[in-house]
Amino acid sequence: MHKQLVDIVVISISNPLKIGIYKDNILDKSFEFNGMTSDVLPRIFDELLKEFDIKSVIYSNGPGSYMSIKLSYIFLKTLNITKNIDVFCVDGFYFNDNQPIKAIGNTFFVKENGKISIKNSMEIGKFELPNKLNFKDFNSDIEPMYILEAV
Repeated sequence: MHKQLVDIVVISISNPLKIGIYKDNILDKSFEFNGMTSDVLPRIFDELLKEFDIKSVIYSNGPGSYMSIKLSYIFLKTLNITKNIDVFCVDGFYFNDNQPIKAIGNTFFVKENGKISIKNSMEIGKFELPNKLNFKDFNSDIEPMYILEAV
């Protein structure tokens, strides 16, 4: 049985976690999952790997939930090494039309003039999967993006 070749987009920096399946760079299917990234991501990819031949995964490497970012990075880097799946990243603002992203408490990450900073009490943007993938927008340096200083 020949599996279909696909690319996957993972937006795990907020709830619900969003997954897009792309065939020939066009969004074919999308899913939303509530729950902890550590529980949801392995279960989803177990099913995806059974059904598809995954060429690459693109994920949001921050800013957002640090735990989800770290877990996604470790999980996807493991897939990269063990399954030879290419992994790319882009900041979360790519998926929400450059709107604020929830940080801690009443603070929010904002991106202005290419620089990410923190502001108070804003309305967050809604994350959306792109209809078409443009690989020029993605980075192969997939390490997580950490904005807040250690406490």
